[in-house]
Amino acid sequence: MKIRSLTARVLLLATLWSALSFVTIAVAISTLYREGVERGFNNLLRAQLYNVVNSVSIGDGDSLAGSPALGDLRFSQPETGWYWLVEPLGNYATAPLASASLGMANLAVPGLDETPFDENYERFYEMDDSVGNRIRVVETEVVLDDQGRAARFRVSGNLEVIEEEIAFFSNRLYAALAVVGIGGLIVNGLAILYGLKPLDRARRALERIRRGEAERIEGEFPREIQPLASEINALIESNRRLVERARMQVGNLAHSLKTPIAVLLNEARTLDKTHAEVISSQAEAMQAQVGSYLNRARIAAQRDSVLARTDALPVLERLVRVMRKLNAEIDFVLEVAPDLTFAMEQQDVEEVVGNLLENASRFAKTRVVTRITATPPAEGAQDGRRSWAEVTVEDDGPGLLPEQIGEALKRGRRLDESKPGTGLGLSIVKEISGEYQGSFGLSRAEIGGLRAQVTLPAVTKDTA
Repeated sequence: MKIRSLTARVLLLATLWSALSFVTIAVAISTLYREGVERGFNNLLRAQLYNVVNSVSIGDGDSLAGSPALGDLRFSQPETGWYWLVEPLGNYATAPLASASLGMANLAVPGLDETPFDENYERFYEMDDSVGNRIRVVETEVVLDDQGRAARFRVSGNLEVIEEEIAFFSNRLYAALAVVGIGGLIVNGLAILYGLKPLDRARRALERIRRGEAERIEGEFPREIQPLASEINALIESNRRLVERARMQVGNLAHSLKTPIAVLLNEARTLDKTHAEVISSQAEAMQAQVGSYLNRARIAAQRDSVLARTDALPVLERLVRVMRKLNAEIDFVLEVAPDLTFAMEQQDVEEVVGNLLENASRFAKTRVVTRITATPPAEGAQDGRRSWAEVTVEDDGPGLLPEQIGEALKRGRRLDESKPGTGLGLSIVKEISGEYQGSFGLSRAEIGGLRAQVTLPAVTKDTA
């Protein structure tokens, strides 16, 4: 699964590297310690072996004689795994000597092909004694007199001593490395969070820009982040200049066309009725078309601007207040999601909602309900960060049949000539919502009349 968080990525890599490093260190130290303990154990057995060798000789009656004093009580306690044993070699018969710990038992002798002697004429091997102790044996053969009589000397030690010591050391080692490792991860985490804190400040600065609370990224940033902040500020400034230039051009075009159209309308009033109606209708159509395309140009210039923000609640409350004054007999209900801001120019919001309210008030009997709710980004949307506001205006009027809905959205189309209006309101709503990449549709309302639903870009605190 792809990790999208820089903090999580760095922490994960640091954790994996630390875990691998500490495991390697633990294994290396444990291995070296085991080798050292075993080497010390072998040296102890070798020292005890030569102590026995120096204590045994050929006594009276050609028998083995001697009483080794090894200074370790384990050699005198039975079944401890700590034994010494001296056995005669050659053709003379004598009883072997053994430690009290060995008793009547004996130790098996491996073959030379299996465990040969080394250059010091010693050999080490491991076996299980008669009671199940795992022991290590050191063996050598020594000539005891000038007649060539020799004996096999063996001393064994219980390997449980090694394992207990290694286990004790390993447990302490692993505990110490765990404490150091966890402490290191905590320190690394704090260092990473501290190091990435400027990015969080930059993110919050961008959030303020998206919410319309600031116009540029302010503050000092580290050398690695300052170029990014500067480029974003330059992009915002370029976007602002583009919007202002587009607005100026739109305004200039509007002023240049407004006067000729007004002249045509004035001249039409001086003509006879037949010609006046033709010229007036065509001039009005020109005026509507000019207004429509000027709006399109203006919206296209600032549609993706991060600076276009309009708070939903005050604008909608003002529109509803005006409609209540104009239609005192109708009950206007307004429900607005908290902390919702349209990512649009205020005049476009007023144009869309105003046309929907005006259309609903013309056909409503007693009630018009307006709801604005925030919707999450659509799955698979190109801009996954964009949020939307769903504006719904319902009335309790007669409504429209399914086959009438398509006609109602056509520019200049009026289904009820008895009602005042130009037939441009719903088509304007459709055009503006389309320019903002939103949607617009009509259907049957729950309260009986027409339900107009338009989706517009918005910004909420959760998605800013």
